[in-house]
Amino acid sequence: MDSSRREWLGKAGAALLLGGGVHLPALSQSSSRAAGARVVLLGQSVPLTGAAGEIGLAFAAGSRLAVADFNERNAASGLQLKLLQLDDGYDAGRAAANARTLLGTDKADMLFGFVGTASSDAGANVAAQQGSLLFAPFAAADALREASHPHVFHVRPGMIDEALKIVRQCATVGQTRIALVGDDDAMGRAGLAAVQQAITELKLPALVASAMVPAGGADKLDAALKTVLQQTPQAIVLVSLSGTTANAIRKLRKSGYSGSFMAFSIVGIDPLYAELGKDIGGIVISQVVPSPRPSAIPIVKEYRAAVDNSDQTPSYEGLEGFIAVKVAGEAVRRAGRGFTTASLQRVMTAMTDYDVGGFRVNLRPGLRDASRTIDLISISADGRVLR
Repeated sequence: MDSSRREWLGKAGAALLLGGGVHLPALSQSSSRAAGARVVLLGQSVPLTGAAGEIGLAFAAGSRLAVADFNERNAASGLQLKLLQLDDGYDAGRAAANARTLLGTDKADMLFGFVGTASSDAGANVAAQQGSLLFAPFAAADALREASHPHVFHVRPGMIDEALKIVRQCATVGQTRIALVGDDDAMGRAGLAAVQQAITELKLPALVASAMVPAGGADKLDAALKTVLQQTPQAIVLVSLSGTTANAIRKLRKSGYSGSFMAFSIVGIDPLYAELGKDIGGIVISQVVPSPRPSAIPIVKEYRAAVDNSDQTPSYEGLEGFIAVKVAGEAVRRAGRGFTTASLQRVMTAMTDYDVGGFRVNLRPGLRDASRTIDLISISADGRVLR
């Protein structure tokens, strides 16, 4: 990751954290003057600090670009979006408190873009208690996709979809001795369940080993990796944030391990490269949105045009935030200015094959979408993304 991106993230974090939280309206001057505009409030709890801060900042920034774009395009329609963002530091308890503030004090029309499995679960619980919706969580457990959670709507594919792509790739190249290392938290456990399900669906041998790493202490990681190495895996799947992932890769390579490393999209390419530098070479990472590099894909071109008119730099997480708001805006537009939570929920449930500029979205809870495109990319030693 280049220094300009890290500099921008630092400045963005400082700006967002003034006062400990932030309410960012993202309303254009022309739209704010529109008489009688219906302003739709999206309430977002997002890690702007902490272990997932770099991912949260990029996702939040891409979301703001799409809000500004929606408001410019709909200035004459009387329908506008407003994004309220609060920092939760990647802490589920803070995310739950933020959710209650956003829906209670701020009167948000829906919760949006919570980042992290435990935080997304917390947001979904608060939304259910208060009769609201949670839209486009980032890295939620697949349990939140079941029909029993009709108030939660996902834009990104599920962990099972990423797991199937990863495990199938391992099998394709003859790697059937697969192990898993993950953070011992809600995200890691959800990833483990997804990989085990993928292995069952593909009728492959069970994991040869799995190790969940508790927070704090290199000795715990060392013990976990020793357990894994004893089973001589051909490939190791990592379900963890950049810190655990980078430490595990360094230690495993130092021990002489020469097999493959496969990581879920939640690791974040930029923070992982910041941790590993040239040691990132050869690692394979799944991605659930298209590459943010120059592309003929309409949504990517639209995102990059918005980035070019801002102080941001392109990223996978930024593009995902941009796409999430685009889909939320389309649902609101279809529901109309007089929508209620119930009518908006019906509209979202009916969006089973929405094409947002070359990226397909199925919002209906409980409907497995096996045709979603997931890319596997590798990273060169100098940080370039390779197919």
